[in-house]
Amino acid sequence: MLPRLAVTPGEPAGIGPDLVVSLAQRDILPAELVAVADPALLLARARQLQLPLHIEEFNPSQRRIARPPGHLAVMAVRCPSPVRCGHPDAANAAYTLATLDRASDGCLDGTFDAMVTGPVHKAVINDAGFAFTGHTEYLAARCGGLRPVMMLAAPGLRVALATTHLPLQQVSAHINRAGLTEIIEILHRDLQRWFGIASPRLGICGLNPHAGEDGHFGREEIEIITPVLELLRRRGWRLDGPLPADTIFTPPQRGRYDAILAMYHDQGLAPLKALGFGQAVNVTLGLPLLRTSVDHGTALSLAGSGRAGVGSMIAAVETAAALARTRDRGNTVHAPSAST
Repeated sequence: MLPRLAVTPGEPAGIGPDLVVSLAQRDILPAELVAVADPALLLARARQLQLPLHIEEFNPSQRRIARPPGHLAVMAVRCPSPVRCGHPDAANAAYTLATLDRASDGCLDGTFDAMVTGPVHKAVINDAGFAFTGHTEYLAARCGGLRPVMMLAAPGLRVALATTHLPLQQVSAHINRAGLTEIIEILHRDLQRWFGIASPRLGICGLNPHAGEDGHFGREEIEIITPVLELLRRRGWRLDGPLPADTIFTPPQRGRYDAILAMYHDQGLAPLKALGFGQAVNVTLGLPLLRTSVDHGTALSLAGSGRAGVGSMIAAVETAAALARTRDRGNTVHAPSAST
């Protein structure tokens, strides 16, 4: 069955609407796309980009189809305040969150097989009075407070994070044995159930320089990370680490693993984006819904200019469709590892 994907544009003043309009121009996509957005916003952005766009009201009872270029199904959510490219308005923050609510609810009730999210502007959402640290955390709360795991995938590399959007001084306090065990369990399980990798091999970063240098640069590796890995290895899992983060991403090392677990945001995502920016896809693990996203921000200065690259959004759509198919086939197809 053709996967049906909900697509949320994210920040209305950013490039998200541009990306959705550009997706609608594609001749071949591996899914039926349904934009969860304001139709008037998408039409206005299409006119600004000088691209054709015919909008159809989404009807979940209709059969799934891949629409021709220039056509797009839309689940309408109205944007309350006028949108100016490059100028976010806190009055539209509730609209942005409403699109996420409608898309995630549709994934949970079976209307959609997965959701693909465009970039949001976290500061504007917080300025509007909503506590928001990112899509990953918001969707986890929406799904009942489950622990999410953020993973980005680029050609040849998958990187998951033990902590996400935290000030650096708080990272160590958020790494503990119980939490790290759960994160590795989620990463291992979802590589199996969504990516079809029967026996994942994982590389686990240390927190400190040189993975702590036998305790001289910090004791988290000795007191937390190593005991967790020893416990999980007793299950027969293939876990290497804790390894120095300054060498695990080098070509001889990173190709050994189906995924690498970094301890904090920039430790993992700086090398991944240096290697695959514009082709990487953000995948949320640990939830009862499939969600992928672009690897970049709102790029406010590019909104409405026609210069926004759509590569990461296309990759996010292709990844969501592939994961939905793998899940629906019961994981009988082995997905290639990051090293192939």
